[in-house]
Amino acid sequence: MNIPYTKPRLSLRQILEMNLGFFGLQFSFGLQQSNVSAIYSYLGADEASMPLLWLAGPITGLLVQPLIGAMSDRTHSRLGRRTPYFLIGAIICSLGLLLMPYSPSLWAAAALLWMLDAGNNITMEPYRAYVSDRLDSRQHSLGFLTQSAFTGLAQMLSYLTPSLMVYFGMSQYAVDGNHIPVITRITFLIGAVLSLTTIVWSILRVPELPLTQEQRAELAAKPMSFGASLREVWDAIVEMPRAMRQLALMKLLQWYGMACYWQFLTLMIGRTLFHTTNPNSDGFRDAVLVNGQIGGFSNTVAFLGAFAMIPLTRRFGPKIMHCICLCAAGVAMLALPTITTKAMLFLPMIGVGLGWASIMGNPYVMLAGSIPPERTGVYMGIFNMFIVIPMLIQGVTLPFVYHGWLNGDPGHVVALAGVLLLGAAVATLFVGVPEKAPASNGLLTGDKMS
Repeated sequence: MNIPYTKPRLSLRQILEMNLGFFGLQFSFGLQQSNVSAIYSYLGADEASMPLLWLAGPITGLLVQPLIGAMSDRTHSRLGRRTPYFLIGAIICSLGLLLMPYSPSLWAAAALLWMLDAGNNITMEPYRAYVSDRLDSRQHSLGFLTQSAFTGLAQMLSYLTPSLMVYFGMSQYAVDGNHIPVITRITFLIGAVLSLTTIVWSILRVPELPLTQEQRAELAAKPMSFGASLREVWDAIVEMPRAMRQLALMKLLQWYGMACYWQFLTLMIGRTLFHTTNPNSDGFRDAVLVNGQIGGFSNTVAFLGAFAMIPLTRRFGPKIMHCICLCAAGVAMLALPTITTKAMLFLPMIGVGLGWASIMGNPYVMLAGSIPPERTGVYMGIFNMFIVIPMLIQGVTLPFVYHGWLNGDPGHVVALAGVLLLGAAVATLFVGVPEKAPASNGLLTGDKMS
């Protein structure tokens, strides 16, 4: 449906408040990135099985994201189109975070990761669509790059929280009967609180725009059923804009690489810095803390870099900026396995942080001007299939090459991630999407095609 009126221009404070819920969502994702491999290791998982145990994210994303996107496009409730999904997802996510560090076994932890990822995915796609719904096209770049900044801030804090607790006197070596550190339990409790409270804040402070009579009539004419949503997803895939199709290769390489990086960085640090492969050793717990510290630093870079990127993206376009940032991240990941001192690990994390800031913002800036507004939810869901399908492929394929081609070395997996991100940077250059737009009120308009 075409929006028949100009959306009100929001202030920077309002854009920050509407994206505060994204902070809680990304705190949860940060906890997964920095802790799930360690929790699996504490419960007895071997290194080669890590990608398979991480399959909850890509599979739930593949099933949930496009369907929830299509359903939210068709929803008309007293709370709004997207808000019911924010709340349901946040509640499921909070419950998953509360229970995860109490997992009594490896398969219990894997099952809870499915629950946690389901909650995150239910929230994610309506939240992306909410920004596109709520903001005028001239403010899309600011809205999505603000989400990127909150991603960096939230994940910085989620990575650093265990180290902060140790700094204030808690023991990093205090564990429960399943070898899971007490500081991990407390960190996940904090995440559970933030996941729900920040979503509620955003909903109350910046509610969705009311639908016009024409929009209500169009929604009333669309059947709200599971079958209708499936047909909507299929039709949207068939009619996918050309620019969106062209982003697929970049996303394949980018997200296969990021999955490798998250799953194996802690394991790599255990070997390169602390010379241990034993998950119940003090050295491995030290590696988990170091991973949190350098991850917190890289996400600080992402937080600051996302704001710095706004004028640069206006000048050079999201495609060029994304290519540059992916190159920085790829070179950084190639360097990481060669470093044997903690202090030097922080240097390549600058490149990783710049890459992450761009990953969470610029592809959505490229996409937003290419999709019809009445199908924003379903196309945002399909676009995120371009995230979960690469991660699903990684989870299935990497175990077969880990002990052979990669020599059973986590550092080789991290280096592979660097190569893939460099490939993604090259693929970005061949995408014909909005690249550079004239400024309007200091923001991107996104109407020039490369």
